[in-house]
Amino acid sequence: MPLRNLAIDFDSFFAAVEQQERPELRGQPVAIVPVLAETTGCIALSQEAKKLGLKRNARVAEARLACPGLVVVESRPEVYIAYHRRLRTVIENCVPVKKAQSIDELECDLTADFGDRPDRAVALAAQIKARLAADIGTFVRCSIGIGPNWFLAKLASDICKPDGVLVLDAAALVPLLPKLKLTDFTGIGENLAVRLRDAGIVSAAELHAADSARLRAIWGSVEGARFHAWLHGDIQERVASPTRSIGHGHVLPPAARNETDALAVLHRLLQKAAMRLRRSGHYAGSLHLSLRYGDDLRWADERKFNETQDTLHFTHVLNELWAARPASVRRRAPRQVGVLLGRLLEGANLTADLFEAEKNRHRSRLFSAVDTLNRTFGKNSVYFGGAHGATGNAPMRIAFTRIPEPELEDIDPSLGRRLRPRPEPPPETFSD
Repeated sequence: MPLRNLAIDFDSFFAAVEQQERPELRGQPVAIVPVLAETTGCIALSQEAKKLGLKRNARVAEARLACPGLVVVESRPEVYIAYHRRLRTVIENCVPVKKAQSIDELECDLTADFGDRPDRAVALAAQIKARLAADIGTFVRCSIGIGPNWFLAKLASDICKPDGVLVLDAAALVPLLPKLKLTDFTGIGENLAVRLRDAGIVSAAELHAADSARLRAIWGSVEGARFHAWLHGDIQERVASPTRSIGHGHVLPPAARNETDALAVLHRLLQKAAMRLRRSGHYAGSLHLSLRYGDDLRWADERKFNETQDTLHFTHVLNELWAARPASVRRRAPRQVGVLLGRLLEGANLTADLFEAEKNRHRSRLFSAVDTLNRTFGKNSVYFGGAHGATGNAPMRIAFTRIPEPELEDIDPSLGRRLRPRPEPPPETFSD
């Protein structure tokens, strides 16, 4: 079975970057957190912390009890994104990068030269590791899985963690099945695992033995048949999911858990989402507001409208949703807020509103100017008044499925803090 894919997964990425950057953290159990607070969760852990039994998402206070020597470090997304870009550049000099699956995971294409030569693929993996160590540093390490498709290569990279290399094709998978859980396979979360168990599939071996039609019935879609194909080494391409929504959420600091500050933070989140929407070339046809409270009480509501990129329109809708909260919710202090722009439509498919054409043209120029000013001089250089007092909230975060663009969410250094390109100097003239 020809080897076509190589999966590179950087081990304990955020913590490893901090240890590479800060020698005093090397060899120490490190936890990365979004904010320095005992009530927040650990979003990443160093290998040393994992060996002591700490788990990601553990509360800081609980993690300190389990590991008294734990070093807690506030997340620095801009640094991790810069490392991601440097790492990708080094790797692309060794093998073509097909896709960044996440900030710490790259999917690479193996050429036909590798074919049925796992020894050559393993040698390539060793070359990549050596180049990364020489060009980036020895503390940012990776696990590399090699397989006939991304699915098996990704599984291999998970199995050989940390800092390993593993070739895994359909035949090599069979003896490993007794050691694997259903949720070890990409695409199977807890909810789907429950459905599989309800259907009589309780082990990885039983999952492997199930035929395509059975998995399609359990999934309730063609995704089950695709899963079966990938599990057995098929090299068919995955279908890319279209962008369905753009949004942001934020856990409010204790001092902001009141109506005034919560609403200001929501406007800040909305303006970030609207800027990303315009950058993506999409138009949104709905706005979803969500609130969560201390006892895990949740409230959410949504409004639909004609597709637009208009921040002012979104602002009016957000205010309407906020005003429509039931009395039982109004008396509570929210702990977490979120906005989501949905029903996205690509700009090429938009049918313009004839009666709003002139207004939309002027608004489009306004929002383009606001976006340009913020990209040139830094976020919040210009913002709509609803976010006043909350511009320091909701900093850039790295999600599992999205790598933020600092040039969009903060400042684009390539612009040189100039709204117009610097004029070229006149050519030099020489005289005899």
